[in-house]
Amino acid sequence: MFKRLATLACLMVLPAELAAAPADYALRKDQSRVGFTWFLGQDAVSGTMPVSRADISLDFDRPANSRVVVSVDAAKARAGAVFAGEALKGQSVLWTDRFPEITFQSQSVRRDGQGGAIMTGTLTVRGVTQPQTFTAQLFRPAGQAAGDRSELTIRLKGTLSRAAFGADGYSNFVGDTVDLDIQARIARQ
Repeated sequence: MFKRLATLACLMVLPAELAAAPADYALRKDQSRVGFTWFLGQDAVSGTMPVSRADISLDFDRPANSRVVVSVDAAKARAGAVFAGEALKGQSVLWTDRFPEITFQSQSVRRDGQGGAIMTGTLTVRGVTQPQTFTAQLFRPAGQAAGDRSELTIRLKGTLSRAAFGADGYSNFVGDTVDLDIQARIARQ
């Protein structure tokens, strides 16, 4: 009897974060997108791709328990002028006929000390997988009550080298650096 009471007392005083569990979220495709910026000479050119699916589990008390997998429909990329979009999807850059999807899978998440997080994982472009780091932030929609986490926007920002993924076509005109800005609207399941 004493052992059971002692165990019960220990369970009652455990910190709430030990009892917390990651929360699963569903993607709202129509409100999610990937923005990217590339450079044509000195000129910045922006484009977008739709987020096709996501598997997101967030642990607000222990970020290391969070998991994010985001897939992007590269075949539906828009990149400035029509000819630029077609060149982007062509064999020498994204080669979307063969590799229609770009995927990021987190491997670790940690707080950054400034209200956000640093998310590291792998990014797969053109069938090439490379390590990638993103800064991550979560936002509530305007008007949503403080503490209400039923709907959120997760925003991931980072930079990649096109050449690292073999997407180096038109390198005499287009710079190697691409800035990424992923915004996924999610709802708690």
